[in-house]
Amino acid sequence: MPPVLTAFAAAAAEEEGYDLAFTPSDGTLVVLGFVMVLAFMALIMTRRLTPMVALIVVPTIFGLFAGAGFGLGDMVIDAIKDMAPTAALLMFAIMYFGIMIDVGLFDPLIRLITRLLGDDPAKVVLGTALLAGAVSLDGDGSTTFIITTSAMLPIYLRLGMSPVVLTCVAGLMNGTLNIVPWGGPTVRAASALSLEPTDIFVPMLPSLGAGIIITLTFAWFLGLGERRRLAGSIDTSRLDGTRGDGIFGGPRLFRGAGSKPGAAATLHTGNIVAVRGARGGVSAASLVEAADTAMADTMLDPNRSTLRPKLIWFNLILTVAVMVLLVLDLFPLAFVFMVGASIALIVNFPKLKSQADEIVAHAPSIVGVVSMVLAAGVLVGVLNGTGMVTAMASWITEVIPADMGPFLAVITGVLSIPFTFFMSNDAFYYGILPVLAESASHFGISPVEMARASITGQPVHLQSPLVPAILLLVSLANVNLGDHHKKVLWRAVIVSLAMLAVGVLVGSIPLRA
Repeated sequence: MPPVLTAFAAAAAEEEGYDLAFTPSDGTLVVLGFVMVLAFMALIMTRRLTPMVALIVVPTIFGLFAGAGFGLGDMVIDAIKDMAPTAALLMFAIMYFGIMIDVGLFDPLIRLITRLLGDDPAKVVLGTALLAGAVSLDGDGSTTFIITTSAMLPIYLRLGMSPVVLTCVAGLMNGTLNIVPWGGPTVRAASALSLEPTDIFVPMLPSLGAGIIITLTFAWFLGLGERRRLAGSIDTSRLDGTRGDGIFGGPRLFRGAGSKPGAAATLHTGNIVAVRGARGGVSAASLVEAADTAMADTMLDPNRSTLRPKLIWFNLILTVAVMVLLVLDLFPLAFVFMVGASIALIVNFPKLKSQADEIVAHAPSIVGVVSMVLAAGVLVGVLNGTGMVTAMASWITEVIPADMGPFLAVITGVLSIPFTFFMSNDAFYYGILPVLAESASHFGISPVEMARASITGQPVHLQSPLVPAILLLVSLANVNLGDHHKKVLWRAVIVSLAMLAVGVLVGSIPLRA
C-alpha cells in the first residue's frame, strides 16, 4: 500500500466541492470500504435490519469514520439527484403495471401459462426461467421483472409456492443474458476500450449458452424442491369455491397423494384475497416459509371489482405502445410511464374517487421500491464522495503480483464478480477495466479479450442492491432482499465462473498470455 496520505479522499472532495472533516489514508479508505459493504450484506442477510434502513445507517456511520463530516449530506444528495429519474421510472412503472394487473390485462396470459404448465411446481419454475429469458432479450431488467412477476406471481401464490424461488430464477436468468451486445455492460466495456460490442459478444456465445443451461438446471431443481415441499400438503382447487378448474381457468392445482382439503378464500381488501384455512385443511400461509415472503397469505382476487374486460383491447394497445416507446427511446422512460399511467387511470377509472383508490392501492409497493432506490443513494454517495471506490479499485490492481500478469484476463473475470456487485457498472468498466486492460497489454493480452472476461460477472452484478431493477423485482414479489441473496448469490457465482471457464476452454478468453 503506498504511504501517500489523503490521495483519494482529497481528490474526491476537491472534484465535488465536499467539506471533509479530515482526510484518511488510502489504506483506511480501503478497509472502511470493504468492511462497510460486508457489514451491510451481513445485516440484511441475517435480517437484523431492513435493506432500506441498512442502506441509510451503515454508509452514514462509515462515511463519518471516513472523514465526510458536514460534507456527508452533500454527497448523499448529489447521489440521490442522479437516482431521481430511476426512482420516478420505477414509481410510475409499478403504478402502470399494477393498474394493468387490476383491470385484468394479464389474466388471459396467466390462464394460458397455467394450461401449458399444468399444476406442477417444477414446470412452473422452469416456465418462469424461460419467460424471464425471453423478455430479457430486450436488455432491460426492469421490463423483464415487471412482466415476469405480473404473469407468474399469481400462479406461485395460487400453488402455495415460495416467491423467493421466482425472484431467484428471474434474477439469475436476467443476469446471465445481461451480456447481450445492446445491454449496458457490453456497451460500457466496448466504449471504455474503443471496441465494437459485437466483437466482444459473438465469441462469448458458448459462454452464454453454458450460463443459460446452468440457470435452467438450477430452475428445474428449485422446482423439484418446491414439488417435494408441497407434495401431499395442499389441495387448493377449492380456492374459488369450485372443483376442477382453478381460479384462473386453468387445470386443477398440484396435489400429492394423501393431500388434505384446501384453504378457503375470503375477500381481504381491494384486489387481494386473504387465505384462511378450511375445516380440516391448512392455511396457505403455513405452506410457505415465513422467512421467504410477506405475501404468503395473499393472491389476486379473480372476481375483483377493478376488472375491465370490455377495455382489454384498449389496455393491450396502450401497453404495446408503451413498450414500443421504451424500445425506441424517444422520450425519457419515466415520462413514458407517467403518461401511460395517467391515460390508464383516466380510461379505466373515470371517476375521481376510483382513480384515488387505485393510486392508494399501489402505494405500499411504490413506497417499498422507491424508498430503497433513494436509500441506495446514501451508499453510492459515501462510496464515491469519500473516495472509497477509487481506493478499493487501486488497491486491487496494486496487490496483483507481477508474475500474475499473464493471467490478467482470468483474474479480471474473477474480479468482475465482487467488483460489479459492490459498485456500479460505470465505476467498474470506466474506472477499473481500462487500468487492467493497459496492464494486460504489456503481457500480450488484447483489450477485446479483457472486455470479454469483464462481462462474465454480470449474473452476480444483477443481484446487487445498487441495481434498481433487482430492488423492483423483490418489491413486486414482496420478498426480503436478504432472503433473495441467500438463495441466488451462490448460484450466480457458479454461473459466472462457468461462463468464464467456458470462455477459456473455447479460446475467447486466454488462460495465459
